[in-house]
Amino acid sequence: MTTTEPTPAVKPDTVTVNIDGREVAAKPGELLIKVAQEHGVYIPRFCWHERMKPVGMCRMCLVEVDGVRGFPPACTTTVTDGMVCRTQTDAVKKIQDGVLEFLLVNHPLDCPVCDRGGECPLQDQTLAFGPGESRFTEEKRHFEKPIPISEVVLLDRERCIQCARCTRFADEIAGDPLITFVERGDRTEVLNFPDHPFASYFSGNTVQICPVGALTAKPYRFRARPWDLATVETSCTTCAVQCRGALQSSTDRLVRFLGVDSEPVNHGWLCDKGRYGFEYVHADTRVVEPLIRRGGELVETPWTEALDAAAAALQRVRDLHGPGSIAMLGGARGSNEDAYAWARLAKGVLGTDHVDAQLGDGLPAEVVLGLPRAEIGDCDRAAAIVLLGPDLKEELPVLHLRVRRAAVELGVPVIDFSVADAAVSPSTISLRPGPGEAGAVAERLMSAVKSGAAAPGSRGDDPINAAAAVLREREGTVVVVLGRGSLAERADATLRAAAALAELANVKFLSALRRGNVHGALELGLAPGLLPGRVSTDEGRDAFTAAWGGVPAAPGLDATGILQAAAAGKIHALVLLGCDPLADFPDRALARDAFDGVGTVIAVDAFLSESARRAEVVLPATLWGEKQGTVTNLEGRVQRLGRKVSPAGSAMDDWRIAAELALRLGADFDLEQVDEVTDEIATVAPAFAGATSELLRRARDGVVLPVSEHRSEIVLRRSGLTILSDDGSGASWEPIRATGEELDVDPDEVAPESVSATTLSWDRKFGSTETPARDAYALRLVTGHTLYDGGRAVTSSPAIAGLAHDITLLVSGTDLSRIGVVEGTTVKVTSAHTTLELAVHVDTRLPAGVARLTFAPNAPGAADLIDISAPVTDVRVETLRLSTGKLR
Repeated sequence: MTTTEPTPAVKPDTVTVNIDGREVAAKPGELLIKVAQEHGVYIPRFCWHERMKPVGMCRMCLVEVDGVRGFPPACTTTVTDGMVCRTQTDAVKKIQDGVLEFLLVNHPLDCPVCDRGGECPLQDQTLAFGPGESRFTEEKRHFEKPIPISEVVLLDRERCIQCARCTRFADEIAGDPLITFVERGDRTEVLNFPDHPFASYFSGNTVQICPVGALTAKPYRFRARPWDLATVETSCTTCAVQCRGALQSSTDRLVRFLGVDSEPVNHGWLCDKGRYGFEYVHADTRVVEPLIRRGGELVETPWTEALDAAAAALQRVRDLHGPGSIAMLGGARGSNEDAYAWARLAKGVLGTDHVDAQLGDGLPAEVVLGLPRAEIGDCDRAAAIVLLGPDLKEELPVLHLRVRRAAVELGVPVIDFSVADAAVSPSTISLRPGPGEAGAVAERLMSAVKSGAAAPGSRGDDPINAAAAVLREREGTVVVVLGRGSLAERADATLRAAAALAELANVKFLSALRRGNVHGALELGLAPGLLPGRVSTDEGRDAFTAAWGGVPAAPGLDATGILQAAAAGKIHALVLLGCDPLADFPDRALARDAFDGVGTVIAVDAFLSESARRAEVVLPATLWGEKQGTVTNLEGRVQRLGRKVSPAGSAMDDWRIAAELALRLGADFDLEQVDEVTDEIATVAPAFAGATSELLRRARDGVVLPVSEHRSEIVLRRSGLTILSDDGSGASWEPIRATGEELDVDPDEVAPESVSATTLSWDRKFGSTETPARDAYALRLVTGHTLYDGGRAVTSSPAIAGLAHDITLLVSGTDLSRIGVVEGTTVKVTSAHTTLELAVHVDTRLPAGVARLTFAPNAPGAADLIDISAPVTDVRVETLRLSTGKLR
């Protein structure tokens, strides 16, 4: 007798659900509360949040479901085919009345003074679903209020409804379980642990998702009411992730920044620096009027005089010494339009290619733009994520959250090249190469991947073998997060490691450069040898000569080369675009020599930094929140900036300053509005082809460059933007959501024929990648930025100024014992450059032989010790002794 194997059941793509008499389609396994919401039925809730696991605690979302006993919570009930649900019956209404009545038993009636008043879910749902009156007349409980549980978060315990949104976020999303429920019964309350403040980089998110006024933000408390606020959606430029948010103002001052849920970028989360750091926009120390040097002092002057003086200085230097004697540094903190205008001024008008938006702390622009690029969302479905760069939690915090989610919730393996053990999840494979050794370790890893055998010279339990097995056996794209792991070593080892990993079959790279719009600046030509749109000077010479009137004859110098040339007296005019090399460049001694050697400095800035104080002319520029335009994040996503307040004083947008200088130098840019700059970029820059101001206004989550790679036809409808490939099938990326009337875009306009959209290639020739032998008495230095690094945005924002980290030297316990001092002792730290006195502390994550020092922009520290020409930086750590011979 022949038996037939049963055909496996095919799961349907959609199921049909009846909600309040209306049939809707949904994905199998989706939560009922979400399905209802997406089809216009609001089921009240307090504990449920779309980005967190359901817990069914508040019982506000109870509904009736045919065939299910009792009243199941809609937030924990998954839909099935044929399900019939009712959300508005008398029985459900009675439950909602009861839940709200109990929640209000002890809830204080202080809505007029509560920050949540007017935008409170408890208030709104009481009016919409509540009983209208309460049977409870007893005295409500009272607590001391507010309790500061961190520098920026205050707790009003009597308002808490115990929904656990805050504790769940801290544990599940941020991985910082620093707050929890204490006590039991009616005494249950949320608190932090004794002597441990809620010192999470993401604490502000708990304030935003709290459905009542239990958690409030100290900087916003009693500042405004919802009906006083005007709001614009924008992108944060604190770092290169560029989280989407809602920027709010009252009386023409910024008062609050809230996260907006953007699926491809930030899922609604913000770091606390991005959330509260906007206060620097209104700092009293801002430069709001042009300054010119007279009698050795910088004095205020009219714009016309300042622009005339700046243009005359640049013209004089060019006439006397040639275009190659002019250099431009910075531009990573402005908009795309600003970067384009400065690139056009430098390369098309002045004729110099000595421009660099990075300050010796990044990677070569041709590598950043030329490697196959991943999107943030690729982390969720990756075969593995390789961390070959800085500490994401410190430098790109919300990208850290996305990587952590991929690892912890979605099971994506993480392979970490950090020198110190900073595991993203318990399953992280930490390779821990020594400083300058990432390239060699990556090559050993790839050797093991290719051979299928253990890496040469490794033990059976070597993490390289475990990492190789992951890369060899799992299918899908490998996402490499690529950046500078330490500023105390050259980029050569990182590039060597990237070259090795680039040999993987399905590999994409996600840049980990940190500055707000550094990718937009590089994309638009603020890098030597490149023109706007990811094309080299040679590739785009003819097209840009026609568009601009000329381009430099040969590639110029990067930031390090510019400063070295200035120190040698070969750069006679230096234009600073919102940057401070004396604070930000890794080798402070070289930066000082450069400023001593350069003749003329022109600063375009909003503050008088140490570098700007040496300028002949200071031109005040607008800041985030005061300007419109676009920015490009680390995945190549172009998003719009919103202007919310008027510029301080007479500060001017960078692109206007560049256009005014160009006019005085004999070139008319003919640009009057920021949208005209955006549209010119879309016309002449190949990678930006099709990214017009009209398209970007309608694309809520922006567009990923190059648009021309993903479509032959673009059709924008009310339901969203659909991008079709040549055969009419769906594109390889998710459609971007947008609103507005239908827009038809001519495909010929999307990919102009004037310049071919070319992906840059990069060679694999590096400097010396051999790491020098270790000195038995020295420690190898590792340094990088921290979130609160003492930079301008931190020190000029009162809410977070007190969070700036102290500058201390961190070593392993083994090395502390060898030095012979106790923790907290001041020691002498000596490099080839200089000697500093620093306090020393133990970091248990560090291996022996390595010292970590935070890169502090405006304080003595790593920048004084580093010699940027050396492959690595070694330091000697010694005790300080008084003349008596005793330890200090």
